[in-house]
Amino acid sequence: PAHPDTMRQSMAGAAAARAGAVAPGRLAEADEDLFYPSSDGEPMAQNTWQGNAIVSTAGDLKVARPRAFVAADVFVYPERGNRNKKVAPDVLVAFGVGRHDRMSYKVWCEGKPPDWVLEVASESTVDRDLDHKKRFFAEMGVREYWLFDPKGGQFSSGARLQGMKLVGGEYRRMGSRLVDGERMIRSEALGLYVRREGRLLRFRDPKTGEDVLHQGESETQRKSERRQRKAAEARIAELEAALKRAASAP
Repeated sequence: PAHPDTMRQSMAGAAAARAGAVAPGRLAEADEDLFYPSSDGEPMAQNTWQGNAIVSTAGDLKVARPRAFVAADVFVYPERGNRNKKVAPDVLVAFGVGRHDRMSYKVWCEGKPPDWVLEVASESTVDRDLDHKKRFFAEMGVREYWLFDPKGGQFSSGARLQGMKLVGGEYRRMGSRLVDGERMIRSEALGLYVRREGRLLRFRDPKTGEDVLHQGESETQRKSERRQRKAAEARIAELEAALKRAASAP
């Protein structure tokens, strides 16, 4: 028969596991994926605007940064032994951890938190994105936290794209700049410019000056769309100037 002390230890370990926390080192490596759930049963997106933005962003970043681990809606666990402390960012990017598939992102296994995280806002998630998740990722040490509102009207500031950098344990808003006549935010973590293009995000490599192609998009199509957009912007500027001249005429 088992020694009473051994039985008590086994029962204590089982109780701790049921409670959602065990002492570090008590879990066998093969059992970790079973102990840390990879799904909460909730859908990845609440609507098509949110879903399209998440899928497009993750796909673009896999192309732009092929050596990084890029994932969408994967649980991040910051503390070994605590399966209740977790969050699933809409998109995450981590450098230097390998691109292999994972059931979840466990910080103690990877040796570091993600470098870049994006939350795509919807009516049901915007408050949590601005409060709980922001504090969660700051405490974890994620270098940059980004928010994107594809539909519009979710952020009181009116800015549909926000990039924040971790400084002294808190996130500080990063400013935008004009690049080739387009307003963008530079992500130091990604080494890319980021801008909103309609209801999707667009990334640009500052080394090449070229945009990252969306999946299924050709170089010719991208250049044609850019020319059309610039022509439309120029036409709008002309009309605004004409209206100002007409308003100031005696």
